[in-house]
Amino acid sequence: MPSNHYDIIVIGSGPGGASLAHRLAPTGKRILMLERGDYLPRSLVNLDAKSVFVDAIYQTKDTWFGANGEAFHPGLHYFVGGNSKVYGAALFRMRERDFGALQHADGVSPAWPLGYDVFEPYYAEAERLFHVHGQRGEDPTEPWSSGPYPYPPVSNEPRIEELSANLTKEGLHPFHLPMGVLMDEKDGKVTPTSPCFRYDAFDGFPCPFNGKSDSQVMCVDPTIAAWPNFTLLTDAYVSKLETDASGRSVSQVHVTRDGQEERYAADIVVVACGALSSALLLLRSASDKHPKGLANGSDQVGRNYMRHNMSVLMALMKEPNPTVFQKTLAVSDFYFGAPDWDYPLGLIQMCGKTHAAQIRGEELPEWLEWLPKMPFERMAEHSMDFWLQSEDLPRPENRISYNGDRVVLDIHEGNLEAAARLKQKLRDLLNAIGAHPVLLGRGSTSARTSRSAAPPTRPARHDLAPIRRPPCSISIARRTSWTTSISRTRASSPPLAR
Repeated sequence: MPSNHYDIIVIGSGPGGASLAHRLAPTGKRILMLERGDYLPRSLVNLDAKSVFVDAIYQTKDTWFGANGEAFHPGLHYFVGGNSKVYGAALFRMRERDFGALQHADGVSPAWPLGYDVFEPYYAEAERLFHVHGQRGEDPTEPWSSGPYPYPPVSNEPRIEELSANLTKEGLHPFHLPMGVLMDEKDGKVTPTSPCFRYDAFDGFPCPFNGKSDSQVMCVDPTIAAWPNFTLLTDAYVSKLETDASGRSVSQVHVTRDGQEERYAADIVVVACGALSSALLLLRSASDKHPKGLANGSDQVGRNYMRHNMSVLMALMKEPNPTVFQKTLAVSDFYFGAPDWDYPLGLIQMCGKTHAAQIRGEELPEWLEWLPKMPFERMAEHSMDFWLQSEDLPRPENRISYNGDRVVLDIHEGNLEAAARLKQKLRDLLNAIGAHPVLLGRGSTSARTSRSAAPPTRPARHDLAPIRRPPCSISIARRTSWTTSISRTRASSPPLAR
């Protein structure tokens, strides 16, 4: 067998591809993982807010374009571990009702072809693999589970515990965030041997201590160490998937590495390079047999791009907030609606502590612009920070595509009233508990688990299957059917655990 032929090729080292490789390596199959980036450098710069958020030194410098022709840099991270290197590590299961058709103000979020019960065993396994801390029974919307979280919840610091108690008095059900973090605690204190500890540069930052449960730390590196049949190639950009003459089997994977063109082959090829990049790879793989792109007979690849409607709100409190590790609390009482609103609103959770450099780099409200020197450090000292996330809906015109060599991302925002109402709920709650905060928006952000390689309705055979809010996007080439997560060397797609 040629040295460039493998049993399995996995394209992408994010949570989807890395989890799959980690599971398959013990079978003895020869597995090749192709990652377009390298390892993210470990240094103290990882902890610098200006470098990470304002200068965006770890985000790709690729240039994409909006439908109006305006150029921008996508907020993607090409490293071993993918975007999980900088994720916040809050690892929720989808609610059981999320798998069915769900009515929103602007339309229906379509049902999955499979129910929660099918995925529950895999959620449990993923929670063990990614070292998830949490407490069953606190979250009023959590689905049933086959067992407890594998690790106890990360404890709240005093100000967050006070917030939790006040929210409870208002009739809500605040709960510990399910966090993927290598933090060991005893009596509410981090142990001396814990890989992770409490510091204020966790959420959105790469962890130089390897204490975050990202896919490099939890999957890729352990697999390299344990299984010689697994090979990782970095700086390996997959430019195209070539099919055989029938157009029904991937025969060659075209790779650019170190300025050289290389080709690899495998019995099974897994495309797991994220929703956007996976769609782009399939579109780049157009041929005479697949003129619209591989697995795209329905012209749905890249369409129905969905972002959660999300915003980061900084509440300026009267009293200083000395919390260090703030991302430990969430409220889901409005997830499926509210007494004054029949439709889902979304989730409120704490996010990482705001740094002065982040405030300095943001657009500030007009009423603050008159100050000659903003007291950024003081504002950060008094901040309490919230991440608000509401759902959006699939629309065919929301898509990623190519216009010649240009990548074009066309977005038409929708379901925004839910996001606005959720923000008002937070404002009302903080006023009710006597906080009387000044809420400053720190901008909106697209979903870290965005997806675009799937239609909302049943596709034709060999086309990509519908995907709603997947944790990681995987497409795999398979024989005939359309599925929801892996495929063989032919054409389809699916979901995993989040």
